[in-house]
Amino acid sequence: MPIVHQHGPCSPLAGNKAPSHEEILAADQRRVESIRRRVYETTARGRGRPSSTVATSDWTSTNLPASSGSALGTGNYVVTIGLGTPSERFTVVFDTGSDTTWVQCQPCVAYCYPQQEPLFDPTRSATYANISCASPYCTDLDVSGCTGGHCIYGVQYGDGSITVGFYAQDTLTLAGDQVAAFRFGCGERNKGLFGRTAGLMGLGRGKSSLTVQAAAKYRGVFAYCLPATSSATTGFLDFGPGAPAANARVTPMLVDDGPTFYYVALTGIKVGGRLLPVPASVFSAAGALVDSGTVITRLPPKAYEPLRAAFAAGMEKLGYKKAPAFSILDTCYDLSSAAQGGSVALPAVALVFRGGACLDVDASGILYVADLSQACLAFAANQEDTDVAIIGNTQQKTYGVVYDIGRRVVGFAPGAC
Repeated sequence: MPIVHQHGPCSPLAGNKAPSHEEILAADQRRVESIRRRVYETTARGRGRPSSTVATSDWTSTNLPASSGSALGTGNYVVTIGLGTPSERFTVVFDTGSDTTWVQCQPCVAYCYPQQEPLFDPTRSATYANISCASPYCTDLDVSGCTGGHCIYGVQYGDGSITVGFYAQDTLTLAGDQVAAFRFGCGERNKGLFGRTAGLMGLGRGKSSLTVQAAAKYRGVFAYCLPATSSATTGFLDFGPGAPAANARVTPMLVDDGPTFYYVALTGIKVGGRLLPVPASVFSAAGALVDSGTVITRLPPKAYEPLRAAFAAGMEKLGYKKAPAFSILDTCYDLSSAAQGGSVALPAVALVFRGGACLDVDASGILYVADLSQACLAFAANQEDTDVAIIGNTQQKTYGVVYDIGRRVVGFAPGAC
């Protein structure tokens, strides 16, 4: 499946008003705060990981192009899926930090936000069915209700966005490949910062996620590559054993920290090829997760401060002038003169994970460019050293990021898109 950035030139929703950089970063901060709360609540409850059985037959693979979500107004990446019989196309944000997939549905009994495509009409699908309140699929939801014997789902996101509607099943089409009786939310009360997308694809590890629902079909494996925002190329979202992992540098997936998120062990940071003097205890105390929906990577203060200092020293040697801070980003530079030469040299930045996996951040993921006169180090500090570190999508650009639940590894394949 092709992936594009919502505001990128290849987005199917290009032409819509994009949010400002201030709005994107403010929404990103709200998402991070929501993740922190969910991690804390999960740890406090001691919830275990959902268990699922992965079949050893009928494994298949499928590929969808992926693109940036900027043109949709969300600041994240989108894919196009098919839903129903006959299949109708919808552009949705894909999110490894969420479980429940949903789209806006007719009739919109309360409120829906404007979207690019027509709303999904369940009465036009021959394979649509509501899920019963008595079904274990209903009781497995974090938030559920019942009306007329039909299951009601509800999801509230950290930025205040919400979706509520019938929990249903229908045929999901992914680049021509079908997932029968796929469970999703048919949202009739939806509002928030979803831009003009039709909804959201949940790729977390919870029971309602596409990852778990289709585990027998795709062997619990998926991978994506996020293109640079300014790139005219698309990325991809792959499902199944065919997901590109041949040259991926893998690190263990830590599965004992609660459902949904993909936890990894961040062990170090390099700037200019040199490992920063950050004690291992700083990373182990916070923990870390990889998230497709967070824009800017968050680090413990005791890790961020050495990164900022080393990067600033490197930029000073290269002769760049400092610029004012921008939103949550405090280390910014004026690149307007340097950019006239056609290229900008930057200190190399790399994230090191348990097992030796190293994510050498692509140049497009080192700086967040609000403007050529204000290009900022695309990392930020958490409030506390015990707050979970989050590897955001800016730092994942151009890498094939592979999630293999069966092998319990996360991999990073350079130069995938």
